[in-house]
Amino acid sequence: MITLLLLPTALYAQINTERVMMIARNALYFEDYVLSIQYFNQVINAKPYLFEPYFFRALAKLNLDDYQGAESDCDEVIKRNPFVVSAYQIRGLARIRQGKFDGAIEDYQSALEYDPENLVLWHNLSLCHIQKKDYESAKEDLGKLLQISPRYMPAYLMRGEVDLQQKDTLQALQDFNKAIELERYEPDGWGARAVVRLAQGQYADAESDLDQAIHLSARNAGYYINRALARFHQNNLRGAMRDYDLALDIDPNNFLGHYNRGLLRAQVGDDNRAIEDFDFVLEIEPDNMMAAFNRGLLRAQTGDYRGAVSDYSKVIEEYPNFTTGYYYRAEARRKMGDAKGAEQDEFKLMQMQIDRRNNVSKSGNNDLAENEAKEPEGDDESKTRKKSDKNIRNYRKIVIADDSEMGQRYTSDYRGRVQNRNVAIKLEPMYALTYYEKVSDVKHIVHFHKYVDELNLEKIFPKPLRITNMEAPLTEEQVKFHFALIDTHTAAIVNDPTNAKIRFMRGLDFYLVQDFSSSIDDFTQCILLDGNFFPAYFMRALVRYKELEYKKAETSLREGAGQRIGETPSEGQVTAMDYEIVRKDLDNVIRLAPDFVYAYYNRGNVLSMLKDYRAALADYDKAVELNPDFAEAYFNRGLTRIFLGENKLGIADLSKAGELGIVSAYNIIKRFTELPE
Repeated sequence: MITLLLLPTALYAQINTERVMMIARNALYFEDYVLSIQYFNQVINAKPYLFEPYFFRALAKLNLDDYQGAESDCDEVIKRNPFVVSAYQIRGLARIRQGKFDGAIEDYQSALEYDPENLVLWHNLSLCHIQKKDYESAKEDLGKLLQISPRYMPAYLMRGEVDLQQKDTLQALQDFNKAIELERYEPDGWGARAVVRLAQGQYADAESDLDQAIHLSARNAGYYINRALARFHQNNLRGAMRDYDLALDIDPNNFLGHYNRGLLRAQVGDDNRAIEDFDFVLEIEPDNMMAAFNRGLLRAQTGDYRGAVSDYSKVIEEYPNFTTGYYYRAEARRKMGDAKGAEQDEFKLMQMQIDRRNNVSKSGNNDLAENEAKEPEGDDESKTRKKSDKNIRNYRKIVIADDSEMGQRYTSDYRGRVQNRNVAIKLEPMYALTYYEKVSDVKHIVHFHKYVDELNLEKIFPKPLRITNMEAPLTEEQVKFHFALIDTHTAAIVNDPTNAKIRFMRGLDFYLVQDFSSSIDDFTQCILLDGNFFPAYFMRALVRYKELEYKKAETSLREGAGQRIGETPSEGQVTAMDYEIVRKDLDNVIRLAPDFVYAYYNRGNVLSMLKDYRAALADYDKAVELNPDFAEAYFNRGLTRIFLGENKLGIADLSKAGELGIVSAYNIIKRFTELPE
């Protein structure tokens, strides 16, 4: 029991380390990282010679962005057992996050000696070499990766980026074409090929590729920025501005979006809003002289001559031979009545013209030979400049990313057990009765049921009960609070052993500290004491379901990568009968509280897990009937219909779910809607 877990440090050796490890790994799997670390600490204190608790604690620390701590724990794992491949993998990720690419390369190479066909290791090793600009080694790694897995699409994307860094656009195009051929419904291939086509001046084709990328991933600001560039080169200024608007809705701090939209707004006469864009650029880059000069021109056009002179003066101070600056400052000074200042600027212009005729040049880092007071329009190639280009004469040109930035989308795409770029299509999670809920930026719904509200009004629970499927992990203070509550409730049970609600409360505490076995025991005792208390059935079903999901995930991991750390081959087997036990508990909830909508929803999830999709649909139908604004029920019913091949009905449900606040529904809709040709 939990009392064993709370003994003084001197008695740690007496704890059941296998049980504590199991609870700790439950907490880790359900992303309760702070709690899991506390459990792993207990195992380490009891048996410091074991490598497993150090490994899993490293994984928890990595997820909490404690990269130095994760690296240190992996060091301890490797000291105790140098053959644990995953320890090198996790330490490699921790070192990458600290910028230690050489150390990460050593880790991945060491791991590959033991597991030479591990795609994740080859993937991350290749990206480390790309970060170090060791392109030949990266290509060699990617070649080996593709020998192992010829259909591994990200390898073609990475190799294409290396091709671009080596100025081999033809080979890059071939790699991106192959990536699209392998994964037509992944946006990255389309976006990467569009970059090559932009560089080649194939603007219509680039726009078409970016249309596809945006269709598949509408929340990527970079795609809109690049499509705006393609549209700009085709003289579609309004379309380009719409794309910059969309990009800035997604990424309000995007430099390229604000600067370029400011230029385009100026071209179409939207001067005041163009000034707002350059204000933003100068707020984040006060020394951006091109933005300052453009804002000066716009201020002059809107009658703010004093502001214009201030901007021109900053530019002239930085570029003392920039004749265009003197020309416009003289004009602004004259309009504001500063005749003396205007004459000084005009005299300076005349002196510079005489010097040029006499081939007199004043040396300096910021010298410019400006023959025209106003810039000529130039050809298409002169319409853009690289972000790093500081030539003030290019102040009117659209800004594009530097070559070194073009591959950043892929060079940061490291993969490991703690992060997966591709989000799986899966049902929205089960509902629970708990005290803690994550805050959503989109959904602000308070879930309600009259009986739960009555329980809260009794004031017997330590905190108000919440109905949610967005459970929040516990903080360190909350962990201590619930451990203390377990002791308090244990004492209360001794004094009043027939009180079902105290049993329920302790079961909830055990659940929150991820001790599923003890939690199930308490909910069972609660049911034996009061067979009409439906929250106990509801929570026992949830805890059993989570326990099964954890076991199933561990079984899948073991089958995919060999026996997991600390597990015997017979463990972790999950059968349909296990889910039937969960279903029976939910049947009892519905029998006792037929208006408790969350029981129908949870049972629908269980039935879907059992692939009884028609029965699952019936439960989701009932949930929607009881609550017409139940977003998660629409979402899961939509997915279930898609599983049955009823895509049109499924997409309608997903659309409703998106309307009610589940944003991910829109991405799934795109995946099941045919791409436009």
